[in-house]
Formats: sequence, structure tokens, C-alpha cells
Amino acid sequence: MEFGVFILAQQRGYQQTSRQVINNSVEQTVAAEQAGFHNAWYAEHHFNNYSLSPSPLMMVAHMAGRTRRIRLGTAVCILPLYQPARFLAEIGFADTVSDGRLDLGVGSGYQEFEFARFGVEIANSGAMYNEFLDILAKALNQKIFHHEGRFYNIPPSSIAVRCVQEPMPPLWITSGNPVALGRGVRENHNLFVTALLKGNEGIRELRERLLKVAVDNGKDLDRDVKFGFLRCAYASDNRAEIDAYLDCARYQRRISESLKFRRSQSEDGYMVKEVAGDTDPTFEELRKNLPVGSVNQVIDKMLEEISILRPKHIALQTQLGDFDQKTMLKQIELWGERIIPAIQKELGRNPSAAHALVA
Repeated sequence: MEFGVFILAQQRGYQQTSRQVINNSVEQTVAAEQAGFHNAWYAEHHFNNYSLSPSPLMMVAHMAGRTRRIRLGTAVCILPLYQPARFLAEIGFADTVSDGRLDLGVGSGYQEFEFARFGVEIANSGAMYNEFLDILAKALNQKIFHHEGRFYNIPPSSIAVRCVQEPMPPLWITSGNPVALGRGVRENHNLFVTALLKGNEGIRELRERLLKVAVDNGKDLDRDVKFGFLRCAYASDNRAEIDAYLDCARYQRRISESLKFRRSQSEDGYMVKEVAGDTDPTFEELRKNLPVGSVNQVIDKMLEEISILRPKHIALQTQLGDFDQKTMLKQIELWGERIIPAIQKELGRNPSAAHALVA
């Protein structure tokens, strides 16, 4: 079982400067490597405070010089917002300067607010994404490639800076669309999924959806598909500390949904207003749903969730809202010292525990 940190680089208010947010992201990555995490993942969003990570590949390249072991991933690059020729060159560069530590997460995007400002029709995002995947496969596997398509045309070309990982870095597919996930499964790529802030029932539903995707595409989910699980989790005996984390998790959900469903509001054209919704979970519901509580409670809940979903990788959301940075750095250290070793020990001692726990 691999563990990573997912860094959203969120700015909840003007009490946080953009410089502070980015510096916090850098510090969390360094702390994650020191704590023994396997991966650090960086989001991509534009033009508002939901995330201040406009280029995850730039973040990977920067962190390549600040770290030595931890793998560095994009979660995800929004393909329809890129010019393919430049993107391909930057993949090779990022993989080179990180000595082959790049994990390339890609997706089609969902925020119309971003697409409009890039001059891209969000209605075309799925078709553009699929064509972009065709280009990636050719460009990173062939010395000379060319492409003629509906959205992109590239004459015979060669990427100057080749990837260290031959022929290309691991590709991680993120989507809520079973068709997009199915293509990832067929082409032997990794998947990234989430149950958002839902509990065990939501995780079981997610497992069923993944099983169907695998079966429909001629694969065995557990044997043939590597997939990661994005999760909010926090360990502490301090209830107020946990509540602060849950408040930031709920904030993220509110802002994400307001952007996704195109109902976001802003008083100054930048800072998206947090608006409570009818479907908002209460703190009590979140405590029931998520791995939060004492160290032992978190370990037990994580093992329970692993037993249901059976992922190969778990990415913990460490950068949310305006959660206190010093407290989060201590949290990352706690996971490295106590929680991850305990989970891995239990899984190693009883590999069939996944089935036994759910049964």
C-alpha cells in the first residue's frame, strides 16, 4: 500500500497571501518526503482561490530540486487547456529533472469558469481529452510522431527532452465518467478515484462502479488495475483541531460544487463565496464518514475502508482551506511515524484482512 499527500494549494481568504499558500505547499512536500510518503500530488486550477496551483508540472519541476526520493505527481493536468506540443516537451523536462519521479495524472476538467478564460468550449472537453491521449501515446512512445485530428494537428516532430522513465511516466486517469475510466483500464493506465466526503456506503458504491468498469473492459479489478483513492483523514485527540480540519474539508466541497454546477458567486471577481447548501454534511456526519479521531480510530477506519475498496494507493488531502500550517506539518509527521506503519504492518500480517473485515 502506497500513501501520498494531495496538495490543493487553496486560499480561503485574503488573510492568506498567494506566496504563503505556495510556500505551504512546498513545506508540506518536503515534510511528506521526510515522513516517508511515497507521492506528493499537485492540483491544477485557474483564476480563483479554489486552488493556486496553475501548473502542476512547474510544481513538480520545482520540487524535484527540493526532494530526492518522493514521487511527484500531477493531479491532474487538465488536457483541453494545454497546447500539446509544449505540454509534451514539459513532460520530458519534468521527468528528467526529477530523475524519473514523475507520475502524470490527467483529466478533462469540469470548471466552465476556467474553460471560458482559456477560450475553450467545455462541451468539447471530452473529445479534446481523448484526442490528446492519442497524441500522448504516439509522442512519448515514438521518436518521430505526427498527428492529424479534429482539434490538433502536429507535423512530423520529435520531443527533444525524452522521459527518463521509458517510454513514459505512469499515466493516472481521473474521471467520474465510466467511459473515460474504461479507456484507462483498457490501455493499462492507473486510475484516481474519490468518494468525496461519503462514508462506507459511498465507498462500496465506488467499488461497484469500478468493478463494472473493469469487467466491461475485460479486466480483473484487483489483479489488473492499479487505482488510487483520494481521501480526507485526520488524527488527533483534540476535537477542536479535528473540527477545524472538517470545516476546511466542507469548505472545499462547497466551493468545488459551486464551480462545477456553475453557481459560484464572487464579490470581487476573484474570491469565490462560500455558500452553505441543503446537502451539506454536518460535522457529526463527517466524523462518522471519514477517518478522523484518535490515532487508533483512524487506523481502524482506514483499514475498514481499504478492506471495502482495496486500492493500491491512498492520497491524503493535507492542504485544505486555511488549516493551520504548523499543525498540518505535525499531522504529516504523525502519519509517517505511527499511522502508515501500523496500517502497512496489519496489511502485511494479514493480506486477506480486507475480505475478513468486510465480511
